[in-house]
Amino acid sequence: MTQKKETSLSPGGERVSPGFGIYVHWPFCAAKCPYCDFNSHVRAQIDERAWIDGIVRELEHVAALQGAARPVVSTIFFGGGTPSLMSGHAVGTVLDAIARLWPRANDVEVTLESNPASADAARFADYAKAGVNRLSLGVQALNDADLKALGRLHDVAEAKAALMLAQKNFGRVSLDLIYARPGQSVEAWRTELKEALAFGTGHLSLYQLTIEPATPFALLHKMGTLTIPGDDLAAALYETTQELTEAAGRPAYEISNHARPGAEARHNLLYWRYGSYAGVGPGAHGRLDLGTTRIATSTERLPERWRESVARDGHGFVEQSEIAPADAAREHLLMNLRLAEGLDLAAYRARWSTAPASTRIAELVDEGLLRLDGDHLIATPRGRLVLNAVIAALAD
Repeated sequence: MTQKKETSLSPGGERVSPGFGIYVHWPFCAAKCPYCDFNSHVRAQIDERAWIDGIVRELEHVAALQGAARPVVSTIFFGGGTPSLMSGHAVGTVLDAIARLWPRANDVEVTLESNPASADAARFADYAKAGVNRLSLGVQALNDADLKALGRLHDVAEAKAALMLAQKNFGRVSLDLIYARPGQSVEAWRTELKEALAFGTGHLSLYQLTIEPATPFALLHKMGTLTIPGDDLAAALYETTQELTEAAGRPAYEISNHARPGAEARHNLLYWRYGSYAGVGPGAHGRLDLGTTRIATSTERLPERWRESVARDGHGFVEQSEIAPADAAREHLLMNLRLAEGLDLAAYRARWSTAPASTRIAELVDEGLLRLDGDHLIATPRGRLVLNAVIAALAD
């Protein structure tokens, strides 16, 4: 198979590129949540300037890999960790470096993740001044007891105050919640989600709690002291989520993400449409298109080792390998089927010179797991509940 330029459909039906994005990982947190398996670390002191210098050097390395004909940056995402522990000056320094190294779209989306515990008016104003135009606020629960059980440093009152500040400072705000928490009923989640929807944010990320290996929750779960909802209750909670968000005009455009039309997270759409993106900072991953070759990149996870590598080599990459076209096609399939818009079969064939077998598609359609909308292959609500199995069947 040969790789060709990736495309997807715009609302008007014409095919457009998903674009190029940059993910900046800030690995530091004030505390480690017991459910979290992200690359996050607690440090008593942080030399912010030194870490930002390292991120800028790694950005320069990525730009050098791409050569003179660099793509236009359409999205930038500061993730973590807790990026809201960064100063506005630090965020601005990174954004200035990106503007120096790449052309930027006039409407570039710049998202920063924030925890309510590190939110304040001056900090948010500084982010907005630096160029952040979208804030993702990790509220996670609207119940103080559950917030404490999740290891969060804020309470509900602080979360609501942070949300009000965010809405005053940024034109676009996303609210994160975790559901399928220990002891959570459908009725309790229905009440909580209705309250969250009433805040009026255009976007919500609603994640089902999963037990990740090598986390404190995994140990508690193994010991039997932490129990999460079983499959039937989890499915009922998921269905309730779809029902309420649809009714509120913020349907799912991806399994865990809901938005008003036009308020979707463009950076995340770039991932799910299998676009190209750079990942910089400790533990970041990227997918870069260098000519006709697609490259997987990842960086050293331990912050101090990453910083040593950047000082020595100009980057902290521990992986920079070509993705075989068959593997890239499978990744593309996996990502696209998470989206409500589904997989554009024509664009997929054009890019990879292959497509899922028509007989297999027909079988899955007959089973009610997939549907065809023109040339788009879309997972049904039932199919989304078993999406990994659907993707495995298509990719077989």
